Amino acid sequence: MKGNPFVRYVGALIAGIVLYGQLPDWPQLPLMALFVGVCLLGWGFYQQVNERVKPIQTASGMGGLLILLALGWGITYQHTASNESTNIIHLTDTLTAYEGVVAAQPEERAKTFRVELAIRRGNWRDQWQPLSGRVIVYLDKVNGASIRQAMPRYGEVWLVSGAPRPIDPPLNPGEFDYKRYLSYRNIYHQQYLRTFERAILGLEPPSQITKLATIVNRWADSVFTHQVGSRSEYGIVNAMILGVRDDLDTELYRAYSAAGAVHILSVSGLHVGILFAVLTYLLSFLIKRPRGKLMMAFLQLTILWFYALVTGFSPPVLRSAAMFSLLIVANAMGRQQQLANTLGASAFFILCFDPYAVFSAGFQLSYLAVGGISGWQSPLYQSITFRYTWANRLWELTAVALVAQLITFPLGVFYFHQFPTYFLLANPLVIVLSEILLPLAMAMLAFSWVPYLNDVLGWLLHKVAWILNYAVTQTGQLPGAAWDGLWLSQTAMGLIYAVIFAGAALILTRNRAYLWVTCVAALLLAGVTIWGDYQQAHQQRLAVHFLPHRTAVSLTAGHRSQLVTDLDRTDTRSFDFYLKNTFGQWGVSALTIVNTSRKETDRHSLGNIPGYYQAREYGLWVWQGKTLLLVNKLTGRNRWRLPAAVDYLIIRRNALQDWNQLTGRVVAEHIIFDDSNKTPLTDRLLSEAKVRNIACYSVRQMGAYVADLR
Repeated sequence: MKGNPFVRYVGALIAGIVLYGQLPDWPQLPLMALFVGVCLLGWGFYQQVNERVKPIQTASGMGGLLILLALGWGITYQHTASNESTNIIHLTDTLTAYEGVVAAQPEERAKTFRVELAIRRGNWRDQWQPLSGRVIVYLDKVNGASIRQAMPRYGEVWLVSGAPRPIDPPLNPGEFDYKRYLSYRNIYHQQYLRTFERAILGLEPPSQITKLATIVNRWADSVFTHQVGSRSEYGIVNAMILGVRDDLDTELYRAYSAAGAVHILSVSGLHVGILFAVLTYLLSFLIKRPRGKLMMAFLQLTILWFYALVTGFSPPVLRSAAMFSLLIVANAMGRQQQLANTLGASAFFILCFDPYAVFSAGFQLSYLAVGGISGWQSPLYQSITFRYTWANRLWELTAVALVAQLITFPLGVFYFHQFPTYFLLANPLVIVLSEILLPLAMAMLAFSWVPYLNDVLGWLLHKVAWILNYAVTQTGQLPGAAWDGLWLSQTAMGLIYAVIFAGAALILTRNRAYLWVTCVAALLLAGVTIWGDYQQAHQQRLAVHFLPHRTAVSLTAGHRSQLVTDLDRTDTRSFDFYLKNTFGQWGVSALTIVNTSRKETDRHSLGNIPGYYQAREYGLWVWQGKTLLLVNKLTGRNRWRLPAAVDYLIIRRNALQDWNQLTGRVVAEHIIFDDSNKTPLTDRLLSEAKVRNIACYSVRQMGAYVADLR
């Protein structure tokens, strides 16, 4: 640690960033840290004034770290757009229109274009005033227009009518927090637009460098479109090189996920690392020549940053390019390589420019993987030797995959809730093919102007992409390819990392102290796991989930759950986004899903749920002494023969138009509106309920309704 000062510096900076994230309204803490740090630093210098040999001072070191902690808090405050008085988040008046510029490269979706607008001014109270902030706009595609005509351009200035709305927080337990994810990018609002609701005023790119990157990215896309034929191979090349996954087939993406190779589909530090390793190998012959190191460094930096330009300056690629640039410069200058210190330095400077990168899964996984590989791969690789060169090469790649998977799997399970069973089978092959595909794609772009050669390179690129897709698809189809539905709390993840790091330190140093740390962390992890499983085994929950324009009601007992929904069975995307994580968080291992559609086959399937009766106007569910009434239709002509009182009344499909419709029909202890009701109708009924003192709940406004029935 003494030889890696930047590791300490970045640790203190990260502590300040996290402190702001947890306590943004407590400026007293960083001010106190700054005051104490300056005092300790000053006291340390005062004690060394008359010393010829300056000893290491613990007080001075602690003072410097406290100053960096305060710096981290201050940088994060400065980079938080909501602290600006002109930000749209502080606007209390009704915004009728605003002017903004397209501040990032637009993304194509199935029915819309996703555009990031930077607001410059807004209109409220019938006058234009300065306004700032960023908005995610989903613009409808123009029917009949080609992609080139309809695709918005970076730097376009738009006049938009209407007002964006705040991004919703997660409305289901365990659901991905899209609001927090965008807040780290200083985006707090979104808006859905039809083409006539915006007008293009001109073209004023905020950054000429970003403009160049978008032009190069589009040019590279056109080259790949022309040279790589089939959609599957074009999709994988586009994803790996340009970071665009719109052309990937859903089944192909699932195969990559099941094989543990989904990380290859997002431009990230892995791609930059592979490109760096290949360039180092190919250009190693220059080292022995005069000024060969400088020439090698120049070529490496040129190609790495050209790749960053091709990706449209993707943030993960920028971070990794900066990290490897420091490595290249240090090597060219003949400086002693201390990878841990270089990693710390790159992370330090990156976080000074973008402090919220520390909360990014890509940032965390990249630095963990590179740090783990640099520290643990060599001892593991040297522990076993083989007679044949090819076997040693295969073991080297396997060691890389083992170390990378070991150090990142807790974080991967925490974020993505799955573990690839056959990662040892897929990852070495994926790495080898990526080492061929990435340089080949760069060469094809570089020589795209050379006749015949570009066709040969395009044919080779297509074949390599086909082999990669075939290998991953076959691996993903193996039985039990993905261990799905995993869930880790932050406490459990921290304890797993304590076991991993303490265990690795024990193996490398043979220090018994690490044995005790490993044992204590393992015992605590076992206790946390057993307690969590005990709570899940004894849980009894009713949940009315938020599902856009749909119904989803579940009853959970222990590790078993029954879900009644009108979601189409083919709509797996909605289930995965809105509901899957909820049942994963609750530890549900046996989920029975029954559809409430009017089809006869679906009505017969309702027999899978005991105590559930389905009619045209309602569904009655009796479960462990509780009665749930799901109302589909309320008319004066039909009178139900039902219990006079129910525990839970769930209103569906705009069944309730007026509160008087319930008079003399049914009395409920809890009334819940699901999201199959129209929002204006629900809002009106909720406002009337306040006047009538009727207690009710709307999942659209308040999130999923979850009741503990124990």
